[in-house]
Amino acid sequence: MRLIGIDPGLQRAGWGMLEMDGSRLRHVGHGVIVSDPKLPLAERLCQLYQALCDLLVQWQPVEAAVEETFVNKNPSSTLRLGQARGVLLLAPAMAGIPVAEYSPNLIKKSVVGTGHAQKAQVAMMVTTLLPSAGPVDGDAADALAVAICHAHLRRNRQIIAAAEIGAGKKPTQNHVRLKRGVGA
Repeated sequence: MRLIGIDPGLQRAGWGMLEMDGSRLRHVGHGVIVSDPKLPLAERLCQLYQALCDLLVQWQPVEAAVEETFVNKNPSSTLRLGQARGVLLLAPAMAGIPVAEYSPNLIKKSVVGTGHAQKAQVAMMVTTLLPSAGPVDGDAADALAVAICHAHLRRNRQIIAAAEIGAGKKPTQNHVRLKRGVGA
């Protein structure tokens, strides 16, 4: 199963693609989508959307995971990040790909072991967990961390659901929102 992790940003949006086979993860690709800061906001959002749509067509992931937005001190920056994040949520949803959302602290905790890890610690653990990715840092490392978090939590949800079914219970919903895209 192929997953894409997305670290949203207006100027730089990281993406990371993994294949999951049971509990094994394999690095497929990663990179950064860059919008032109000289363009009006609407055109920059179009750049993000189109670039992500192109990646979805090229790599064909079956699930997507996006980091939730945190609130900046600058309300204008928070609003712009939210708009970029909305576009990056929309692209996979419009392609019929289920989208999960995770908080920054949950991503860090599932990859590094602590919810308040520094960016360098996240990048180091991503490189350790996915040695074939080579040295990865910045937005691409964050996106791969989102994908790793999703893969780990997805696997945990499957184990819990199987145990509940085995015990004759109806599986419970988990705390992570996994939403099916339009047309799915």
